[in-house]
Amino acid sequence: MSREVTLITGDGVGPELAEAARKCVDATGVNIQWDVQEAGVDVMARCGTPLPEATLESIRRTKCALKAPITTPVGTGFRSINVHLRQTFGLYACVRPCKYYPGVRTFFTSVPVDIVIVRENTEDLYAGIEFEAGKQGTMELVDYINRVGTERKIQSPREGTGVSIKPVSISGSERIIRYAFDYARQNHRRKVTLVHKANIMKHTDGLYLATGRRVAESYPDIEFEDRIVDNMCMQLVQKPELYDVLVCLNLYGDILSDLCAGLVGGLGMAPGANIGCDGAVFEATHGSAPKYKGLNKVNPTALVLSGVLMLRHLGESEAADKLERAVAAVIAEGKDVTYDMKPDRDDPTAVGTQEMAEAICRKMAEGA
Repeated sequence: MSREVTLITGDGVGPELAEAARKCVDATGVNIQWDVQEAGVDVMARCGTPLPEATLESIRRTKCALKAPITTPVGTGFRSINVHLRQTFGLYACVRPCKYYPGVRTFFTSVPVDIVIVRENTEDLYAGIEFEAGKQGTMELVDYINRVGTERKIQSPREGTGVSIKPVSISGSERIIRYAFDYARQNHRRKVTLVHKANIMKHTDGLYLATGRRVAESYPDIEFEDRIVDNMCMQLVQKPELYDVLVCLNLYGDILSDLCAGLVGGLGMAPGANIGCDGAVFEATHGSAPKYKGLNKVNPTALVLSGVLMLRHLGESEAADKLERAVAAVIAEGKDVTYDMKPDRDDPTAVGTQEMAEAICRKMAEGA
């Protein structure tokens, strides 16, 4: 039986990574019918939009996409395609496993780092509700907040202050926290740690924490604890082996997933999944690295492991395990890996993106 999946090729090094990941997923033997679509700066130059309607329509139909990296300019340009996809398709849960594979270059080789970040995707500061400094409406908003606020007021000058709104709801909080507990239960995880800053943001993070404590009562088989986000950063660096599943609001989840990726070798080792009630998009957590475009140089592991997550989502657990074992075997062997995975990054024996993907495929054929 075949399954149709949208393949978004992205820009920068995205097309190279998409080719590598597709090659590896196909080599598992699962019959995927790929609907190849575009998004990013390249298609924007041709079509006037970074996210064509054909791409959106494909995801609506297939309800499953594997997405290569896409460029989002910092501070200017079009809005984040990732954020737009999450909001358009209600992809409320961002799942980012951070797992150490022997052979990866990292300082954390003596502890069993295997942490999953579950990040709320639709609320918090990433909702993008912003008001530009100097605009009349923004100054009126500052005046309104200062007039009705009883606990805290905006101390900055009204004329030069930008404002972001941080919405956090009971329903959104409960949905992501239950997802984290269900994920822990289904994947034989022992503990859920809720990350917050409720000591300061009592009406948003405080609401989130109170909801988490209430939800945890329904999962007596899963250990529950909470950590303030700044302390959580220190804990992860000092003793990451104590943590299992972290459930976070949007901004904290984004930051902590990069920190945890650093524990296991960097963003080149960090896959991601965005899950909703009626669809899913799987992606590497790193960017599009335009300076490496066309060089066949970058590490394909993050997008290949995103393919592993996708296969599990599709119910192809045996194929997912097969692919993950092959990735682990290639990394442990250390021969057919990209430059960033060599002890010496200038090692002339480093292979390219496609060659590493081909080595993963050979391992599967050998029964690794």
